[in-house]
Amino acid sequence: MIMVSQSARKLKAFIKQSKLGELAQTMVLRMVLTFIMHRGRMSCSAAAGSIASEPIHRGELTRFMARPRWQKHDFNEPLMRMLLAKEKKRGKFIFIIDATMVTQAGKKTQNSYSTGNRIRRKIKKGYRYNKKKVVFKKVHCFTFGLLITPSGIRIPIQIPHLTEEYCQENGREHLTTAEAAAQMVQTLPLDDDAKVIVLGDTAYESSVVEQACEEKGYTWVFPANPERVYEGPTGQRAKLRSRLKDWTSLSLKTIRLRASTGKYADYRRLSKWRVGPKTKPRVYYAYQEKRAVRNVGDVQLVFSTMKPDLEKATPDDVKILLTNATWLSVREVLELYSLRWQIELFFKELKSTLGFGQYCFIDFQAVEAWVELAITTVLYLEYERIVHIQDRRLSKDRRLWWSRQRLHGLCHAVRHGIETEELKYIEKRTKTSGGVKKLQRLLAAAIPQEYRVAA
Repeated sequence: MIMVSQSARKLKAFIKQSKLGELAQTMVLRMVLTFIMHRGRMSCSAAAGSIASEPIHRGELTRFMARPRWQKHDFNEPLMRMLLAKEKKRGKFIFIIDATMVTQAGKKTQNSYSTGNRIRRKIKKGYRYNKKKVVFKKVHCFTFGLLITPSGIRIPIQIPHLTEEYCQENGREHLTTAEAAAQMVQTLPLDDDAKVIVLGDTAYESSVVEQACEEKGYTWVFPANPERVYEGPTGQRAKLRSRLKDWTSLSLKTIRLRASTGKYADYRRLSKWRVGPKTKPRVYYAYQEKRAVRNVGDVQLVFSTMKPDLEKATPDDVKILLTNATWLSVREVLELYSLRWQIELFFKELKSTLGFGQYCFIDFQAVEAWVELAITTVLYLEYERIVHIQDRRLSKDRRLWWSRQRLHGLCHAVRHGIETEELKYIEKRTKTSGGVKKLQRLLAAAIPQEYRVAA
């Protein structure tokens, strides 16, 4: 909570670039402030009182979130472009695709679906525990793309998964997660000559995603679908995993990778505790071949495992990576795919630090607004990070500190800056009797009307 909105001048200036109306900007300001500064559970109730001198009822904010009028245009798009304009380095952009789910228990919650509720054990008839009511959980699913620039700026993009039932009721287009990923690839806010590498797990090793990458001229690296086969005559097409039968006879390369070194170390944003010669490397045993794969074309295949001296290799032991970049070395393919874990860390930060999954709405339009505002918060934190990194007035150690910070550290830094501005505001007002009275009025405004002392 802050006393006055003037304490968050930088955040107000940043939100203004979204081209939203004045009312929408104040509501967005409340939500972003709460994502950054909330103590305990993140909620609309906390956001309604985030500016002490301008409190509103939580219902007003909830109704605003569900209002589609202010969401007609992508208000995060100009913020993303402003962030990309800060990119000074030349190099490769990494685009990582994955989906995350948020559990929902409400029966009336829109656009939720079940991922399978299984009874773990059979309950005896007449046993007292079978009288308990079972709450069946459902989920909302969001397909995310995390764009990492050459200097390490992180820009999240998302498309919600809409169920067929919800699409029929609301006249919206139904997309599979692979189709949503392909749409994000096609609409990345980058120049045509940008070098982009797309990473994902097996769910996105799909023809629609690979075709989108080919149209944009992007490189892709995905784990192979277990049913993939080599090109060949009908009835004679061997599966990719058939290569594992000859595992002991293959000429394997031993590759040691350290997260803190290599071409892509800057994309990982490691803490200082994970940098240095004492950090243990990961050892991979890999085999490389260039072959034609059915329905994919000429690709490079990399079979890799971390288990030495395998006598009988299985698909659980060996990961098969596919890439259209036949010119890459085995080391670079493995190092690139290891970056896919960055989106899993991002999901962890999004949910634990910002409280991304702590919403409770019936209307899915409000859920979409909540998710987009969480992305607005990430964009602002990333903007503050890159501004401080590029500020030559700061010492080298201070700029290095900013370069290593993830969402948790960035929230603390922004919170400290806002609190400093708050103290300066209070100091200025306490110098005059009129200023003291104004502070008293601001403090009184923070108390709900039903609890204010009668004059």
